[in-house]
Amino acid sequence: MDTVTLAAFPQAVALPPEPVWRLTLDQYQAMVRSQILTEADALEFLDGFLIPKMIKNPPHRISTQLLRQVLEAWIPEGYYVDSQEPITLATSEPEPDGAVIQGKTTDYRDRHPGGAEVLLVVEVADATLARDRGLKQRLYSAAGIPHYWILNLVDRQLECYSNPQPGAAGGTYGDYAVVGEGEAIVFPWEPDGERQEATDKTRPVVGDLL
Repeated sequence: MDTVTLAAFPQAVALPPEPVWRLTLDQYQAMVRSQILTEADALEFLDGFLIPKMIKNPPHRISTQLLRQVLEAWIPEGYYVDSQEPITLATSEPEPDGAVIQGKTTDYRDRHPGGAEVLLVVEVADATLARDRGLKQRLYSAAGIPHYWILNLVDRQLECYSNPQPGAAGGTYGDYAVVGEGEAIVFPWEPDGERQEATDKTRPVVGDLL
């Protein structure tokens, strides 16, 4: 696993050339409650904008399912795994492909989990790779989510971001590591002693998710 200090990926959000109406989180949630927006619209609310979701191709669908299976097998006590369900941030309600969330599902009957309750978010990226490295990274780090992974289907690797710095240029992660297709996955909640056993053959490798 190669580890570097992250400073390379662009953080700015390119605004449309024409005037647009930027929604607040309250406005967006009111539109959902009143069914002005529904699941059929296939939109994601990111940084005040309604952005079309990408159509899922078979590799994306399979990797998302494999990711959930692996996370559920290695999840820490007191957390649960969710997939493609909303989490509420200051200006967004993204629907990450994987999330490790504090508590249990029934703790969130009246609201979606917030950033402070999310230990790890994961995006499965092919056509959305630039967005996941840029806008999504900025939103997740600004929310203080400790760990963000991108399962990169294009380059067949796992990109691991940690050490969020919410005040840095709108939010960024200070540390970044790449785990190759044949390398073992080390989960951020594991004790340091267990991290040393990353070559254990029972441990999943990135290729198991591809």
